[in-house]
Amino acid sequence: MSTPPLPELPATPASPEVVEIERALTRITYLSTRARQHERLMALAGVPLDRAAVALLRQIADSEPLRPGELAARLGVEASHVTRTVQQLQRSGYVTRVPDPQDRRAQRIELTSAGQEAIARVRDAGARGMQLALADWKPEELGQLATLFHRMVDDFLAHAIDDDGEPARQAVT
Repeated sequence: MSTPPLPELPATPASPEVVEIERALTRITYLSTRARQHERLMALAGVPLDRAAVALLRQIADSEPLRPGELAARLGVEASHVTRTVQQLQRSGYVTRVPDPQDRRAQRIELTSAGQEAIARVRDAGARGMQLALADWKPEELGQLATLFHRMVDDFLAHAIDDDGEPARQAVT
């Protein structure tokens, strides 16, 4: 299997503002994905799940039931990784398999009521932690930040390239 060519980057260097945005995103990504931070969030939420399981639950919660292959594509992971995580979540009662309405031989993954409750608790704990961290921000600053973050994600998706070198068509939430 050959690797698709990388997209060409602009010849001009990035502006100082873009460099600072990239640095800030790198820092926040690092802080939010640390194992200790995840363990703290799970303890606050009362949900004993690893990071892969939480990512999968979040994706399922934000969409209609999807086939495992579609979940893998949206998460940017191998299908076998999704299969293992789905099996773990199914054994724990957080997801179930349902028939695909377009192809009865295929199955889609759907949250159970326990899965819906778990992801709601994770999101609530995360939002409360963020609220604490941003407590000194004015409401209008928070609104501006939320608007700009959504705009940035939309622009990233509009310029994303999938693994086949084609523009990405599916939003990942």
